[in-house]
Amino acid sequence: MKFVMVPGGWQGGWVFDEVAADLRRDGHQVEAVTLAGLAPDSPTDASRPPNLDDHIDQVAKIVDDSAGTPIALCGHSYAGMVIAGVADRIGEHLDQLVYIDAYVPADGDSCWSLTSDSFREMFIAGVGADGRWVAVPDGLDPRARAHPLPSFVQSIRLADNPGPAFGRTYISGGAWPGSPFVALTERLRNEPDWQVHEIPVGHNIARRDPHSLAAVLAALSR
Repeated sequence: MKFVMVPGGWQGGWVFDEVAADLRRDGHQVEAVTLAGLAPDSPTDASRPPNLDDHIDQVAKIVDDSAGTPIALCGHSYAGMVIAGVADRIGEHLDQLVYIDAYVPADGDSCWSLTSDSFREMFIAGVGADGRWVAVPDGLDPRARAHPLPSFVQSIRLADNPGPAFGRTYISGGAWPGSPFVALTERLRNEPDWQVHEIPVGHNIARRDPHSLAAVLAALSR
């Protein structure tokens, strides 16, 4: 199986390094994506920071180019918005859709509308310097980069047409302070089309317990 892994806000594909190493040792392919605007050399003075559509387009191309291989598309946090858009567009290429402590949007939702007040306050405070890029919160890896505000506030458009069935998995980081995902996790536990797993280490599961995350992902292929 090929795992296409999309990081959350401010982070790059590097956040999945240890997860990817475990999966590759288990015989899987892994492509960890760094979204547009978040590479170390990305300019933060761009006239138009990338929005959600740009990120969906970017990941959809990666999935489309991998057609013919069983694919598990995984998204952490903000990237739940991205993978939902990709699945809506080209779900026929997917075997598994995996949300890692992530937003699960319906048509018209945005990261802004789904998140908690504490995150909205962080976005507002972080974007004060130029109105376009949200500064990196305290405590993140030095490789983290300012995140484009348009991607946080743009509403997603989902056709929600019946399509090919793929597995849906939600991996929760538990009830960490300020989490916008607690009620979502409990709702999905009662949805027959979803598998729900919990790795109660907080939001950044890939950094805090990469081996448990890799084990849950590897089991999906079996």
